[in-house]
Amino acid sequence: MKKIILALALATAFSAQAVEYTQVQPDKSAINFTYKQMGVAVDGKFRKFTSQLNFDPTKPTTAKATFEVELASVDTGAPEGDQEVAGKPWFNTKAFPTAKFVSGAVKPLGGNKYEVGGQLTIKGKTQDVVVPATFTPQVNTGVFDGSFTIRRADFSIGEGSWAKFDIVANDVVIKFRITANSK
Repeated sequence: MKKIILALALATAFSAQAVEYTQVQPDKSAINFTYKQMGVAVDGKFRKFTSQLNFDPTKPTTAKATFEVELASVDTGAPEGDQEVAGKPWFNTKAFPTAKFVSGAVKPLGGNKYEVGGQLTIKGKTQDVVVPATFTPQVNTGVFDGSFTIRRADFSIGEGSWAKFDIVANDVVIKFRITANSK
């Protein structure tokens, strides 16, 4: 009898993990950034993005993700800052309305930690990035948390007199929390 109960418990545990996360909940997700301006940390966020996600924790190497961020949805905390950053020297949202991340290889590191390799495109420039992330399964959802650093010069963010790093630092930390429903 104990063997049957143990077998049922194990089967239930494995079937509970065989869940695929595909529906991102934008209202419970966030893409934020931090940079330094004159040595002081400044936070911002993007209010709008679309995504496609396919993640099965039992087969992480088959995971796929695509995120498109509407750059004009930037929120710097001040309307004049939002307008400035949307302009040609920074994001140039008229010519480049979105930034895009497309995942490639997903490497499980153990303990619900992963490295997601992929390509990030901003202002028509594409760079390979490695994004460390953790995954936390919850009742009917899963939460992906992580952060990575980009160099704004790699994407021509801050052109002309803003190309120097004396006022606005080159490094920008992108932080995310993505909440997804399971199928």
